[in-house]
Amino acid sequence: MTTVVWFKRDLRTRDHEPLAAAARFGEPVIPLYVVEDDYWQLPDTSERQWAFIQESLGDLDQQLRRAGNCLIVRKGSVTEVLRQLQASHNVQRVFCHQETGGQWTFERDRAIINWCNENNVEFREWNQFGVVRRLRNRDVWDKAWTELMRQPVQASPASIPASTLVQATRPDDRVPAFSQGGPCPDRQAGGSARGDKLLASFLERRCIGYQYNISSPLSAVKACSRLSPHIAYGTVSLREIYQWCKTTGDHRNTLPRKKKSLTSFRSRLHWHCHFIQKLEDEPELEFRAMHRELEGLKSGPNDSERLQRWQEGLTGWPLVDACMRALHHTGWINFRMRAMLMAVASYQLWLHWRDPALHLARMFTDFEPGIHYSQAQMQSGLTGINALRIYNPVLQSQKLDPNGEFIRRWIPELAGVPAEMIHTPWLMTPAQKERFGGNTYIAPVCDHEQAARVARKAVGDFRKQHVSREETGRVLERHGSRKGPVQRRPKLQPAKSSGQMSLFD
Repeated sequence: MTTVVWFKRDLRTRDHEPLAAAARFGEPVIPLYVVEDDYWQLPDTSERQWAFIQESLGDLDQQLRRAGNCLIVRKGSVTEVLRQLQASHNVQRVFCHQETGGQWTFERDRAIINWCNENNVEFREWNQFGVVRRLRNRDVWDKAWTELMRQPVQASPASIPASTLVQATRPDDRVPAFSQGGPCPDRQAGGSARGDKLLASFLERRCIGYQYNISSPLSAVKACSRLSPHIAYGTVSLREIYQWCKTTGDHRNTLPRKKKSLTSFRSRLHWHCHFIQKLEDEPELEFRAMHRELEGLKSGPNDSERLQRWQEGLTGWPLVDACMRALHHTGWINFRMRAMLMAVASYQLWLHWRDPALHLARMFTDFEPGIHYSQAQMQSGLTGINALRIYNPVLQSQKLDPNGEFIRRWIPELAGVPAEMIHTPWLMTPAQKERFGGNTYIAPVCDHEQAARVARKAVGDFRKQHVSREETGRVLERHGSRKGPVQRRPKLQPAKSSGQMSLFD
């Protein structure tokens, strides 16, 4: 009998329970990855994401070959691929990790389960990290997460019996077609080997000062772990990352400031799963507001010119535009700047959250649906249980890039503008523009302060008229962070303008 190990967002052999379980039978194993063209036509997928996956598949194949097997890459429908494999190789088992993705992957997985049931094929899923399927009570989630993170990390199987009838294929032989998004010149490269190196360098030195240096787009490039795409596509196990961080942080010779930084980072790993749990519990969050009564806050089509200027880094607010251009080029920007981009789109530009969320999803090499859609709604004021975060793009610029170094790197139109003028180039006189440059940089799309005031009032008025304590309490009970039971219904958070942050970087 043959076992298919179906790889999805778990592109590794170490700490991979489905693979280890299949290898223990001592019978043929088919390690399978399926390139699904329909998936790559979705509006939140892009070529940069596939490029990272493609490199990771090559690395995964090398890991499997060291254990006497190889990766089989097929293209098309997973159901059809399994049907063919069952007919030719007597497939009796399909093992895989659970995936919390969008509606498309959810329906795909249900179709696979139904096919297995209809064809007497054993289907078994393992939990990859601290997301609990069919969670009935949020009060027990934190304990479940902690228990999973403390379980032993499994080594890669030393030997994985291969099926002699399956012909190996190269990942680059199965390139999908893409609906949107082009290449990303300076994105992170994929593969477990690269993920391991990033983790090692972070634990050795880069983690020091983590909690202080992750906000600025200048310092965050090195201060952040940069493991996010490796976590998103499972080239390195979240549990292994957590345990290495805890072991390093708890060592008696570790400096106190390093211990503090690693504690801060471990809390982000906790928040990672906390946010994915939201989409697991309520898959509709991909399409509609978390707080259902806030769904009607904005209606009608988005202003296409405003949306396009925001997407292309042409809002006229230097830090916003620099972040968007950096994201286009590298596939990554730190969390605080991600939050600012989404908030500016939602408040100052008054765009419905869905279009900006889809654009950012395509730009992120490390796109993780559960985190992304929950955060897009949080930064758009649609949860009903969080304070509004209306960023002032000028104050953020002055605080996080005081000398304009990041801005000049990504906005060459402002390369010669001095630090005291670079945050508000629209205030420069014609003579100053002639002297320092900046003539070619676009004027702001609107007055950001006036737009923020109008947005704050509109949200406040809508909440007073349409938001109930009952619905707000439902959201908190279902999605709120807590270690104990909810004791009372919450009060609505007051709206305020700030750069306040919440969590994951």
